[in-house]
Amino acid sequence: MSERLRVGVIGGGLIAQVEHLPNLKALPDKFEVKVVTDPSPGVRARLSARFGVETRAEAEEALGLGLDALVIATPDPWHGELAEQAMQAGLHVFCEKPLCYGLAEIDRLALTQRRTGKVLQVGYMKRFDPSYEAALDLVAGKAERLRFVSVEVHDPDAWPFVAHHPLATAEGDVPPDLIAETARRKRSQVKAALGFVPDEVTFRGFAGSYCSALVHDVNAVHGLLDALGLDIGAVIGASLFAGGSGGQATIGLRSGEALWTMTHVEIPRVADYAERISLYFEDEIIELIFPAPYLNHHPTQLIRRRSEGGRLETTTIRPGFGEAFVRELEGFWAAVTGRTAARNPIAEARRDQALLVAMARKAAGMG
Repeated sequence: MSERLRVGVIGGGLIAQVEHLPNLKALPDKFEVKVVTDPSPGVRARLSARFGVETRAEAEEALGLGLDALVIATPDPWHGELAEQAMQAGLHVFCEKPLCYGLAEIDRLALTQRRTGKVLQVGYMKRFDPSYEAALDLVAGKAERLRFVSVEVHDPDAWPFVAHHPLATAEGDVPPDLIAETARRKRSQVKAALGFVPDEVTFRGFAGSYCSALVHDVNAVHGLLDALGLDIGAVIGASLFAGGSGGQATIGLRSGEALWTMTHVEIPRVADYAERISLYFEDEIIELIFPAPYLNHHPTQLIRRRSEGGRLETTTIRPGFGEAFVRELEGFWAAVTGRTAARNPIAEARRDQALLVAMARKAAGMG
């Protein structure tokens, strides 16, 4: 295999247009984009014109083009099947989050990954954020002093932060049967993941607020807890609200000596985004304040607050301007070419989904 990976992008939607295609093209020594697949003829035409790439309608068409890897950026219910097909066809996989809704499907992928030996990396870009990496160093070895972890996110969805991009959108030209099948799969997979037929709030909240939004923060906090040397305890409480556009949960830490809370809510009519992970120790507070995800090269703020002699000292740490979305692709390339171990492998996604499923079951009164 050449050092330059021949890659196909499956799904030409928002994340592919704003991040993956421009970023892959900006790394020509590492990636050659051979094909983009999307079911919309209009989207394919505009992507071909904008990025100068070959396009196909069906994801399966990419599997026979002599590729080294796939970037899967389809609607969530197709992630598992496409990742399975890709690895069986001998391709490495970068798959957007969530990898799958349910643990059984993730376990099947893990078996395939072990059998084929292919890299499967999940798209948790925050793990590659320079400020996040610096925070891992700050918290390491401080488990006995941790008292509280707080995650707070409010989000208008992406519209204020992508309107300046020349986005290609499907204009009623996606086959209706495909739209119906995607919706059917989503219902079926959420039901299988949760182990019961959810009401509408639980369905929307689990698939949206939990698995599309808070999944990033669950993964990030898991990494911080790993650096601390802590495992999570039980889900103490959880709720889904605002018609499923809001989600909350509380998880025990340190056998009741510490607590982790998280809240996400969509505020669709306010063009503002805020995402904050705060760790409260006996003697300091360490805080990560993330920009809206699609605002590239806006550094995440890393703030440390301590007191000495009764005085508050606040330190802002800026490790650099590296873009997490770019760095995760560089990390994928490094894992495929054998330079490093894969970051965000299947086991990470399984741990995240196990917690999200437990949260949704608790919110529905089933756990």
